[in-house]
Amino acid sequence: MTTTSDDDTRPRRGRRRLTIGAVALAGVTATALGVTVWQDGDAKPSTTAADSARVGTATVTRTDLSNAQTLSGTLGYSRAAPVKGARPGLVTWLPAPGATVSRGRTLYKVDNVPVPVFYGGTPLYRTLNARGTTGPDVRVVADNLKKLGYDIGVQPGAGTWVTQHPADTGTSGGTSDGTAAPSASAAPSPAPTPTATSVEVKEGDGVLTADLIAAIRRWQAHAGMPATGVLGIGDVTVQPGEVRVGAVQAQSGDDATGSLLTVSSTVKKVSVPVDATQVGTMSRGDRVTVTLPDNSTVKGTIDVVGSAASADNSQGDTGGSAPVQLTVTVSVPDTGAVRKLTSAPVQVAFTSESHKGVLAVPVGALLALSEGGYAVQLPGGRLLAVRTGMFAKGLVEISGAGVTAGMKVETTS
Repeated sequence: MTTTSDDDTRPRRGRRRLTIGAVALAGVTATALGVTVWQDGDAKPSTTAADSARVGTATVTRTDLSNAQTLSGTLGYSRAAPVKGARPGLVTWLPAPGATVSRGRTLYKVDNVPVPVFYGGTPLYRTLNARGTTGPDVRVVADNLKKLGYDIGVQPGAGTWVTQHPADTGTSGGTSDGTAAPSASAAPSPAPTPTATSVEVKEGDGVLTADLIAAIRRWQAHAGMPATGVLGIGDVTVQPGEVRVGAVQAQSGDDATGSLLTVSSTVKKVSVPVDATQVGTMSRGDRVTVTLPDNSTVKGTIDVVGSAASADNSQGDTGGSAPVQLTVTVSVPDTGAVRKLTSAPVQVAFTSESHKGVLAVPVGALLALSEGGYAVQLPGGRLLAVRTGMFAKGLVEISGAGVTAGMKVETTS
């Protein structure tokens, strides 16, 4: 009578013949083993010609596994955006390439009048000279003057009804308070009397109040502009934030309504072209590791996963089979190593998943069982059933009864 011990954990299915085949999981292909064994009591696996490949041993280790891929990218400033003048006149001053211009500072001059930078998303698309005017452009003016330290008074909130007064404008010029100058003609022709109207303030709108007009006038005087209390198209240039001057395209004396210069953000970012099939594992906010040209590393964060695809023709493929790519933008901290670089090639390591402190063996130690599941083989031939987890860098995560760190298992050499 044959007796088996209670601690015999070898996978068994009675007197069933098991075929141990090749393992090919998660893109990692193990050596084909081709081992055939009989499980019968304490009988050991028979030796075949294929067994000669399994001559090595490996140690079950506790480690960290992660699915990571390293891609090439470029560290630099954001893509340069053109700046066109919107106020008639002649260019009389331009900044030097590489200069940084912040809120309230002059980006260029037209007819020797400064054109300062305001931060925001809406340019001044009309003349702001009528009390009660509402809109997102007014909000830009109010927010910037407040940030610059000017008292703009209380801004009516969304849902408030305000009275819009007709603009006081004239065809022959204006006075310092924005009202029309007296006409030089003998007798003005009769005109209908304009009337005030009421409008509701919308979310995101500002209101051109008397206090805001007074603040505009004070700011204009300090900035070297005519202190009219009126702002027209082209009197300021609205940018997303502080800008860095790139190429200067105009010269002093040029028409101010053309292309003047280019600007970009002052914050460096990393742009990485990624195959469209790979971006599914990348999300905004994910952490990455960026390796700089001096081999130092900085931690970065995915800022934008692009949605506009382009074909990669870097290999000269013009037949339409080039892989489609998206641009992934990564934010990096302004460290000393980053600060001294204007533009540089970098390597970016993306990690989509990580398992900390797991037990792992080389993939070559894993056996696929014919009845399903996996096992590792201990020196001497005993099979130990295991559950598999993450595959990464030639290793596989395993767990199961009897699996411990430091255990020796057989593996392909």
